[in-house]
Amino acid sequence: MENGKKWDLISIASIPLTMTLANSMLIPVLPAMQKALRITALQASLIITAYAAVAILFIPIAGYLSDRYSRKAVILPSLLLVSVAGVGAGLAALWLDNAYKYILIARLIQGLGSSGCFPVVLPLVGDLFKKDEDVSSGLGLVETANTFGKVISPIVGASLAIWTWYIPFFAIPVFSMLSFFLVLFLVKAASKNKKQPKTTSPAKFLKTILALLSMKGKWLYGIFAIGGICMFIIFGGLFFLSETLESRGIKPIIKGLVLAIPLACLCLVSFLSGKWIGQNKQLMKWTSLGGLTLATLVLFILGIVEWNHTWWVVIMLAFASVGIGSALPSLDALITEGIDQKQRGTVTSLYSSMRFIGVAAGPPVSALLMRGSMSALFYVIAIASLFAALINAFFIRPGHRLR
Repeated sequence: MENGKKWDLISIASIPLTMTLANSMLIPVLPAMQKALRITALQASLIITAYAAVAILFIPIAGYLSDRYSRKAVILPSLLLVSVAGVGAGLAALWLDNAYKYILIARLIQGLGSSGCFPVVLPLVGDLFKKDEDVSSGLGLVETANTFGKVISPIVGASLAIWTWYIPFFAIPVFSMLSFFLVLFLVKAASKNKKQPKTTSPAKFLKTILALLSMKGKWLYGIFAIGGICMFIIFGGLFFLSETLESRGIKPIIKGLVLAIPLACLCLVSFLSGKWIGQNKQLMKWTSLGGLTLATLVLFILGIVEWNHTWWVVIMLAFASVGIGSALPSLDALITEGIDQKQRGTVTSLYSSMRFIGVAAGPPVSALLMRGSMSALFYVIAIASLFAALINAFFIRPGHRLR
């Protein structure tokens, strides 16, 4: 890795960690919110959904702005927005009688802020390094930080809620401002963007992006789809596991620790995979294909073997997470290294939007399928994983399409 870039990368990696905590650590607190605010389970779930839904809509705009101006010019105000909205949600819960609608508004604003954070991180890492090998390694660390946030989120949320249910809202600005100051003072990659013309009109820029998608659409659309499916698999499986643990009366902190097991596997393998693939695009393709194949086999086994013992499900989901964890850094690297810097922010933001769609779709789809049987759920998820593997096999061809 290039000298002097270690702290830049650590600072950048703090952003996905923070954004994951801002959403996922509220999940174990939802039952307490439901009781305190006297709302239904559906209304409580909207506190999570609002964050992701707004992010999906505004991510492409943030990507365009980061290409036209600079990555830091988008990330820093976005982190401030997340922090202010966190304080607003916490104060509404503390002071207002009819707090729910104000908390929901604050979460919508937080989602807007998040749209300018993690999605801009991928192109920022691409800007930071000159060597593809360093880019791949950096993206592996970023994906690891994102996954590590998922690992610790249920534990952190449950621990903070021991004091009172609205404390996690006040924790969000603490994490966000830490990332803000790290990026402000330690990240210097934005200098590359100074060479980019700032006079390009939105219409001309959109025409350029459409031409790029027309020329490279086959493999780009493939990666978009695989990224969304991977998130769908992760959050669909975790929702099933969470509901299973809840129905068996597992205490919140223990539940968080059990949920962290497959996520820890995902985190570790993402890090190792990012180190392993280097700048070898053929290796990226086959590593991601192997990971998706492993996940498909494991998920089909879960569907065939109707044994819902807790540790059987946890172990099998851990193996599926290993497969997904090996695929994600390769997808990040392929899409980041295969796009010119001037369009990188917009294209990677479209990829991030697809991932957010997977995050949003996983839990409700799982909830519907669970009304039938465990087998129905895992057959559907396994078929989705198989579809992702087939897309990888036939649409991603580094020797031809990524040039």
